[in-house]
Amino acid sequence: MQIQTPDWVKHAVFYQIFPDRFAKSDRPHQWPPGPLEPWSDPHLQGYKGGDLWGIIDKLDYLQDLGINAIYFTPIFQSACNHRYHTHDYYQVDPLLGGNQAFTALIEAAHQRQIKIVLDGVFNHASRGFFFFNDILENGPHSPWLDWFKIEDWPLSAYDGSKPANYVSWANIRSLPQFNHDNPAVREYIMAIAEYWLNQGIDGWRLDVPFEVKTPGFWQEFRQRVKAINPEAYIVGEVWVDAREWLDGTQFDGVMNYLFTGPTIAFTAGSRVRVELVEKHDYDPYPPLDAAGYAEKITEVLNLYPWEIQLTQLNLLDSHDTARLVTIASDDLASVHLATILLMTGVGAPSIYYGDEVGLPGEEDPDCRRVFPAEADWNLDVLAYHKQLIALRHNHPALRVGDYQILAAQDMVYVFARTLPEEDIIVAVNAGTEAAELVVDVGTISSPPHQILYGSGEVSWQEGSLTLRLPPRSGLIVGN
Repeated sequence: MQIQTPDWVKHAVFYQIFPDRFAKSDRPHQWPPGPLEPWSDPHLQGYKGGDLWGIIDKLDYLQDLGINAIYFTPIFQSACNHRYHTHDYYQVDPLLGGNQAFTALIEAAHQRQIKIVLDGVFNHASRGFFFFNDILENGPHSPWLDWFKIEDWPLSAYDGSKPANYVSWANIRSLPQFNHDNPAVREYIMAIAEYWLNQGIDGWRLDVPFEVKTPGFWQEFRQRVKAINPEAYIVGEVWVDAREWLDGTQFDGVMNYLFTGPTIAFTAGSRVRVELVEKHDYDPYPPLDAAGYAEKITEVLNLYPWEIQLTQLNLLDSHDTARLVTIASDDLASVHLATILLMTGVGAPSIYYGDEVGLPGEEDPDCRRVFPAEADWNLDVLAYHKQLIALRHNHPALRVGDYQILAAQDMVYVFARTLPEEDIIVAVNAGTEAAELVVDVGTISSPPHQILYGSGEVSWQEGSLTLRLPPRSGLIVGN
């Protein structure tokens, strides 16, 4: 079977937005809310009031940064600031501006050639979701019993001292799990996916899709989605080996935490605050040297077909993790080196909002801080993000070129991205000492010698490249 993935994703740089915290407009709400929390450090509950109108106002900023795709965490009506507790899959949350604001956002983004990917929370709904709420009101007389996994009576949706008597995601009572074996539930979810594609979205990010065990569910989802838009992006939240879903019949890619973990372990090393990462599945510790990093990256690149590799969603952090700068004990060099690897690696890079200006944050809710005022931006971090994004956009080899590891010695990692018409070599010295390395460039016929980015020296002689790299530095060379 020939695997096909969306071509635009191979050329995309994504920006992940948590809508309540990114940008707040002055527009009046259709349903005016009561007092909102101050635009400052977040709490687990409560709303800051970020909205889609505010995001529209920031599109010029994102375009200037070089972003051409946005992944939104959920935007549908919900009684929760992160909106993974969906009440109505057909209504954009009124606090975000409702469906009217979303229509305006799609139009404004597409005018700028920016794609929009929404978060599909299709494993579970919420206690406020109409069909489940009907069961809470009417018990065994509800016509929607088979939409969920009811085990016994009475249901206890709020009182933790009593058995819940229904299946919920991670045993969280507020998140009742759909019964995906019910054809009506299956059709309902498929219809939601189709509806928003018809409204103009460019893809779906699927929340915890591995929880859906019904045979053929994601195969049908892909068929229905691609029938409307063959170039729609389907990306799953799978933190581990995802071969089960990346066979060409289901997802186009996953959130590539298998790239994230080793990249942090190599660039941040012993600076990693283990207490911030130990409960997650992406293993950014213990520290890796260059050889260890090369081994991990080789394993990842051997897992999936190349067409899938090019549409993986690569990331350094997200709304589910502490931010990298905080994980790395505020060591900005670690973030810089990891960002070089992110922007030159195989797969579409994704920036979590605020990372490009140095926004810190520990685990949820601290990793979901509001986007800072311009006076609080780290302009050096912003500058290198712009440079590296522009470099990726300007050089096709960094987007779709082959990937060849050239050297992995001590703390120096060197690889090439190559096309018939272009060769680029990337070198990262994650060590605290200057390094000099002679690299055999192998089959590269036209050796790169022009420094495109970074600091260091490069010289070419008889099939080998000599690199001189300062401590904690990166170098990108092209021809």
